[in-house]
Amino acid sequence: MDAADDIDTLVSELTRKEKLALVHGAVDPEGTATGYLPGVDRLDVPPFRLVDGPLGVRAEGERATAFPASLATAASFDPSLAREQGRAMAREATALDQDVLLAPGVNIVRIPHCGRNFEYLSEDPVLAGDVGAGLVSGIESTGVLATVKHFVANNQESARTSVSAEVDERTLRELYLPPFRAAVEAGVGSVMTAYNRVNGTYMSDHATLVGGVLKDEWGFDGYVVSDWYGLATTVGAATAGLDLEMPGVALDTETGNEEGSLDEFEWPDGIPDATHAGLFAGPLGEAIDDGTVPAERLDDMVRRVLGGMDRTGLLGRSDVRADGALDTPAHRALAERVATRGTVLLDNDGVLPLTDETAVAVIGPHVDEPKLGGGGSSETTPFAATTPADGIEGRAEGTVTVARGIPEIESVSLFDLLPFVEGGHDEREWTDDDRPDPSLDDAVEAAETADVAVVFVRDTTTEGQDRDSLALPGRQDDLIEAVAAANERTVVVVRSGGPVEMPWRGDVAAVLEAWYPGQADGDAAAAVLYGDADPGGRLPVTFAPAEDYPATEERQFPGVDGKAHYDEGVFVGYRHFDRADTDPTYPFGHGHSYATFEYLDATVRDGAVEVTVENTASRPGHEVVQAYVRPPESPVERPRQELAGFEPVELDAGESRSVSVSLDELALSYFDPDDGWTDDDGPHTVEIGRSARDLRLAVEYSG
Repeated sequence: MDAADDIDTLVSELTRKEKLALVHGAVDPEGTATGYLPGVDRLDVPPFRLVDGPLGVRAEGERATAFPASLATAASFDPSLAREQGRAMAREATALDQDVLLAPGVNIVRIPHCGRNFEYLSEDPVLAGDVGAGLVSGIESTGVLATVKHFVANNQESARTSVSAEVDERTLRELYLPPFRAAVEAGVGSVMTAYNRVNGTYMSDHATLVGGVLKDEWGFDGYVVSDWYGLATTVGAATAGLDLEMPGVALDTETGNEEGSLDEFEWPDGIPDATHAGLFAGPLGEAIDDGTVPAERLDDMVRRVLGGMDRTGLLGRSDVRADGALDTPAHRALAERVATRGTVLLDNDGVLPLTDETAVAVIGPHVDEPKLGGGGSSETTPFAATTPADGIEGRAEGTVTVARGIPEIESVSLFDLLPFVEGGHDEREWTDDDRPDPSLDDAVEAAETADVAVVFVRDTTTEGQDRDSLALPGRQDDLIEAVAAANERTVVVVRSGGPVEMPWRGDVAAVLEAWYPGQADGDAAAAVLYGDADPGGRLPVTFAPAEDYPATEERQFPGVDGKAHYDEGVFVGYRHFDRADTDPTYPFGHGHSYATFEYLDATVRDGAVEVTVENTASRPGHEVVQAYVRPPESPVERPRQELAGFEPVELDAGESRSVSVSLDELALSYFDPDDGWTDDDGPHTVEIGRSARDLRLAVEYSG
């Protein structure tokens, strides 16, 4: 008997009460899981534990490796590295007795202000899809389930629980759906629906997208889970194709508060009402009794959930689950490697890499803290972490002077908005008694006496709240300008959850974008600054002034009358800047190496472009070969170019290598609502280079 037959038999043996208990969450008696199903003792169905995990495992009260922000992983342009990270996170989940990772997030970065962009992967669907698939395949390779989220068009935190994304089908098909389809094709076991509505319908109730596109069209055979307290209706969700309600119990019940104790609490914008739960408990049974939900729909829900359990080995399979591993030397090294590979060298006039003997001033309001991540459900508490000051002091052979310069930037977190929920990590070890007052004069003096001044700055982003500006918060711009005036060899290291504005960039010698580096913050920064690691990152998002992005009208973001209109259509990110013929601050795909490269001899063969890349420097370097497709004349307006593929490559000094880049069909066609995916007549032009604005070679492609 195969697994499907075993599950069918198990479903037939369950009572309806037992079936209902398997489609909505309950309270975890151990208190560690984000979501919990109690199982069925009578039939040897064990408990099932789901845990937050985009940047590392966030099990309540536990520690785990804090990996860099997902944007950093995506900036590596390396799906194989993402697979390594996914596997490591999953093994840590197993070590903490968890079965499902609520990761990865693959929503397209539509607007730079989104507070959750740090958890996502790119403004481009091919990059987001490939890196997301790498994370999924890594997680699933261990016998832990991955949960891709948030399906779909969840591109802002403002009013996220109610806003309707008003978006046409072509835009959905070409931009927002492909990363989810890539996750399904990579074998993801679970899909989480978003809080928002799409064209007026809540995603948990969206029969067209959940039951139609995801399950029927794509053949997804796993289970669909709601976001936490994200179920809108019982009948609508059940008949649309949602299979599992989480957490399934109201917050006051979970915490032991008196029933109704939260009735007077005013839920902040973008925060789900945690007293609204249990729709797949008694109400689902009543809907089955009155015929508004077919009884076989409950069996299908249970069958899918049990199928997920079976894939993790919980129903008796012993050959699927890898051994757990927590905070191993290999995981610590991997966290640092992801951080260095994701670091983007935006500008460099020759000051980097630093020599060992360089006298360095390390400056910034948080140089004594690691920047682990953004706020919210992705917060991870590591066993150990290095600060920028510690990382550089541990690496340098010359003098190191540390100065904060200005007061710290207040962190923000989803948990700060909810007084009855504790946050995940505490980045600071200082107490009020031993933390020295900052002094801008001290920072300037340190810069004046150093060979090089390195200024570390950060933004603050969180789930549940969008940024109101792309400017660095506090007086960080003033700090950079003062330091740059004191030392012409000033390097700025930005730790951010997405694009930030850099009014000082013409006054400094080098700029690095490190995103949120995780627990390896200081060590990774030192490795890149001193050239122990080549800055391997390329921008997965375009950097530009806020007013130059496409969705700048209120009706587009945050929306009017509960609707955010996606009037820009498919012209998001670099597609928009190409269409507007506007020069961004830094284009999509941009990033320097400490080496230099030449591109030679491009040819197209069997759905791939092959190009010879030569490292012309006297040191090894890391390159990311990018291929963009320009379409022929078309009856519809198409982007001037679309990323079709990419390939990271390490080359020794003087080494030359042939690199093959597969071309994704997504970039070679467009979606017609009447005819489906459509190819334009005539040859496409494939351009190969280092970014969307630095293209070196071109070749025709006829398909």
